[in-house]
Amino acid sequence: MRIYKVGGAVRDRLLGKPVTDIDWVVVGATTEEMLAKGFRPVGADFPVFLHPKSGEEYALARTERKSGRGYGGFTFHASPEVTLEEDLIRRDLTINAMAEDDQQNLTDPYHGQRDLEARLLRHVSPAFAEDPLRVLRVARFAARYAGLGFTVAPETLELMRQLSESGELEALTAERSWKEISRALMEDQPQVFIEVLRECGALKVLMPEVDALFGVPQPEAHHPEIDTGVHTLSVLEQAARHKQPLTVRWACLLHDLGKGLTPEAEWPRHIAHEHKGLKLIKAFNERFKAPKDCQELALLVGEYHTHGHRALELKPSTLLELLQSFDIYRRPQRFEEFIAACEMDARGRKGLEQRSYPQADYLRGAANAARAVAVQPLLDKGFKGPELGEAIKRERLKALKAYKDAASA
Repeated sequence: MRIYKVGGAVRDRLLGKPVTDIDWVVVGATTEEMLAKGFRPVGADFPVFLHPKSGEEYALARTERKSGRGYGGFTFHASPEVTLEEDLIRRDLTINAMAEDDQQNLTDPYHGQRDLEARLLRHVSPAFAEDPLRVLRVARFAARYAGLGFTVAPETLELMRQLSESGELEALTAERSWKEISRALMEDQPQVFIEVLRECGALKVLMPEVDALFGVPQPEAHHPEIDTGVHTLSVLEQAARHKQPLTVRWACLLHDLGKGLTPEAEWPRHIAHEHKGLKLIKAFNERFKAPKDCQELALLVGEYHTHGHRALELKPSTLLELLQSFDIYRRPQRFEEFIAACEMDARGRKGLEQRSYPQADYLRGAANAARAVAVQPLLDKGFKGPELGEAIKRERLKALKAYKDAASA
């Protein structure tokens, strides 16, 4: 039995990056031997075990062959005869197909270290094209390592293009897709993820609503970058730069989908794109089974982001409706995330990345003014039921009028 550290732990050590998760592969062992040593089995498809003390994953060396469509369409074979090189060749990228023993002696049969130095994301073997999930994975690694100068090797991009055209991407489950997309959006440069998907033709298959934004112009006075797709990438870039959470990044990706529906005759204006985009955002949310908080924020940002930009001009009654839509009294964090998404949208414009966004503090102040309205005095006056609701609304409106007047003075 020989045990090797494999994959990301080896790659990141060689890159000088912190190693978080460690995967191990065991060569020359049987399931019975692992159980005898106290390892606990957890693998459903192939033999994976948890170490009795560390809890880290140890997988028996295995081979695989394509047996059906999609990510799950593989037959695995694990036995003591499978070599380390045979196990490594089934991996996606050369930089993930390296192993090292307990003395840090490197096994690198597919030149992963060379590609690390060349800053290239290159597939290990033609079997790469058998797994459609790898299109998303490579785009995610491109987003993670773009800051280090990594790019996708042309021959790998060509295989990704072939996969995108083959119909295999449609076989991906929503759960697997979401896992890759959500991780990619949280990388340092999530816009690169979208760029790579677009370059290999996967964006128009998986996210046709986002793909449709490229080439759609906006008024240059408000959007010096003009192109709506380019703007969306810039908004994502700002969201990452400002360390926004996944909910905000998801909303940033989807906020302008309605502009893809504007007839060319109306370009570069996009009248009512906020409302028109809601059906697209809803479909997008459902396709990837995004978590509820991501779905809700994306729909709210899609509908109200221009309200956020015009916050200082809104009438108190419109401002109150906006605050009510977000349920700021019970869900204060969601309104904060809305403000963040609006600010990222404003900063995601060419040459305006550093411009101040006074709307943010103004909206926070308005929310605080509405929340400060006390209910008890109204109860003391005998208001109850629907009458109490109307009285609270009147008092909040009065508070917002006073807030607006004070802010304008």
